[in-house]
Amino acid sequence: MNHHLIGICELKNLFELNLGGNKLEGHLPRCLNNLTHLKVLDISSNQLSGILPSVIANLTSLKYLALSDNKFKGRLFSFCSLANLSKLEIFQLSIETDLLQVETENCLPTFQLKVLSLTNCNLDVIPKFLLHQFNLKYLDLSHNKLVGNFPTWLLENNTKLEVLYLINNSFSRFQLTSAQHGLLSLDISRNSFSGKLPQNMGIVLPKLVYMNISKNRFEGNIPSSIGKMQGIRFLDVSSNNFAGELSQSLVINCFSLGWLDLSNNNFDGQIFPNYTNLTELWALYLHNNNFSGKIKDGLLRSTELMVLDISNNNLSGHIPSWMGNFSELSFLLMSKNLLEGNIPVQFNNLARLQILNISENNLCGSMISTLNLSSVKHLYLQNNALSGSIPNTFFRDSALETLDLRDNYFSGRIPHQINEHSNLHALLLRGNYLQGPIPHQLCHLRKLGIMDISHNRLNGSIPACITNMLFSRVENGYLYGFDWVLSMYLDDAYVSNYYNSTVELLLDGNDERMLGALVEANFMTKNRYESYKGDILELMAGLDLSSNELTGDIPSEIGDLQNIHGLNLSHNFLSGSIPESFSNLKMIESLDLSHNKLNGQIPPQLTELHSLSTFDVSYNNLSGPIPDKEQFSTFDESSYRGNLHLCGPAINKSCTNLPELLEPSSKGAEDEFAVDMVAFYWSFVASCVTVMLGLLAILWEQLPIAFKRCKFFTIYQNSRDPSNQIAEELNYLSNKSA
Repeated sequence: MNHHLIGICELKNLFELNLGGNKLEGHLPRCLNNLTHLKVLDISSNQLSGILPSVIANLTSLKYLALSDNKFKGRLFSFCSLANLSKLEIFQLSIETDLLQVETENCLPTFQLKVLSLTNCNLDVIPKFLLHQFNLKYLDLSHNKLVGNFPTWLLENNTKLEVLYLINNSFSRFQLTSAQHGLLSLDISRNSFSGKLPQNMGIVLPKLVYMNISKNRFEGNIPSSIGKMQGIRFLDVSSNNFAGELSQSLVINCFSLGWLDLSNNNFDGQIFPNYTNLTELWALYLHNNNFSGKIKDGLLRSTELMVLDISNNNLSGHIPSWMGNFSELSFLLMSKNLLEGNIPVQFNNLARLQILNISENNLCGSMISTLNLSSVKHLYLQNNALSGSIPNTFFRDSALETLDLRDNYFSGRIPHQINEHSNLHALLLRGNYLQGPIPHQLCHLRKLGIMDISHNRLNGSIPACITNMLFSRVENGYLYGFDWVLSMYLDDAYVSNYYNSTVELLLDGNDERMLGALVEANFMTKNRYESYKGDILELMAGLDLSSNELTGDIPSEIGDLQNIHGLNLSHNFLSGSIPESFSNLKMIESLDLSHNKLNGQIPPQLTELHSLSTFDVSYNNLSGPIPDKEQFSTFDESSYRGNLHLCGPAINKSCTNLPELLEPSSKGAEDEFAVDMVAFYWSFVASCVTVMLGLLAILWEQLPIAFKRCKFFTIYQNSRDPSNQIAEELNYLSNKSA
């Protein structure tokens, strides 16, 4: 490092030296103090070590100094070392160790800063020298340990202050003076502020363009004076304890708003009243509140809307057809409400729609055949009462990446018209009334990572070509395609010339509210449902064919799915042996083959599955010793229950002196008796089910017509699950009698 900079030290008339972001290591050479004409020095984002550079004390011409993100150690760094830099206007420092000395300062710097950034400096008090700074335009003290009241004196001292960031500290009380201030950007998110917002907030800070007070403990309602902020473009009050109806002044007078986030609060009342005047709005987040009633048409003026999230409220009525007029809409999220009816055909006009989530509502009826959501990448319709056949367009359109139709009343067959160039990554059809064989055309879904078609009435054998679905991680960035950044530069030409300072009004594609967090897939593995998002979703691969009527042998080719994490073939009528090729499933964590008719031994090669944490082969006809090495030493008796001819320590049954197992063809009368008993049990259950259905039909005829609506599905939505328990007991009894 020193060797390479010796030449630079000879450039005594050098005006600007920018070494930022070069991964430089070592110490800065002392000869840099010869550069007395230097006005700009940036050594940020390197690996520099040693004592915080003392050479800068002699660089009296400095106006810009950036020392952030290095590995400096040694003695404490005091602002007194900068006291002689009378021309300094911009200073940046972030240091994760406790090297910044602020409490014992007894000197007054000769400079007047315009920009100061002291982030991640472990500060527990605000530096005293700031009491003597009066020209600040940008101040960032985020990610420290500051406590106490909001520092109103910073506003009083610095009447030109435009940007104030106090993110991720521990301030507890928010107060303002009565004097009006020209602040443009305020971010006090992720603190411990509580109580109500000052009633005069909009009067004191009328010029705010950006305000983020999210992730605090504010309560009460938003003061009506917020309506005085007629130029505000970004307002985030999410994740607080605000309550009550929205102020009219907010939705009428804040007409410049582009981003409004009121989510994760306790707001109530109706949304979008007719007087709403948010004409510039393009992102609106109202999820996780208590809004109720029908969706009003006040948003019709918001023609630029791109993101609308009203999920997890108490909204009712039909989905308004006018929502199909938002030509710029990309994300529409309305899940977990009380909406009813069907999807408006006007949604065909949403040419830019990428995510549509109207799951967990009371939508009912058949899917409209003319519905064509050709631009949608992620479609969530689960937990409704939709019925009829699954539209072929869902499989023909190559744009679709996630299709979630779980827990509805879809019937018929899985469509065969599958686009070979499909981008489908998650196919979730669990809990419907689909029947017929698994179509071989599904094997064209080569980008599929998660498929759940369990709890249906599918029959026939498992297609061997299912291994054409690679069930591997998607290409890097495959699920994400957004990089939106909207910035407001400081208007001081001199400052912005040396300091690329921005007020980020919208975060980029990694922001949790953008696509990465909105795309998810729910999949049952390890006996529990998990929600996979972001990078985890990219890595997850799982196949669930359980609770159907599948027959035949398990294809040995499934052993080629080496990237799969979860495989569930339980509650079917599969026969034959467990393929030895399953030992190739090196990434598998959960394997469930229970409640089938599998026979033979558990392949000892399965002990090579070192990631396996959940294993279930209960209620089959397996025999022989249970592997007891590696992961198999952790599985208890419940994994093997209902297999009378298994033995081993896991079930406390010795493998010595076992009777020789009979071939299936030589069981004679005893086997015939077992078959007769199974027939008897099933006949008995069938008779009971017939009687129950008859009684339900009689009761149905007696119900008022008004009650016979689609929401009646909630009465018996889970009625299929008990039959699985009956089947388990029957299978166990048949094995026992055998």
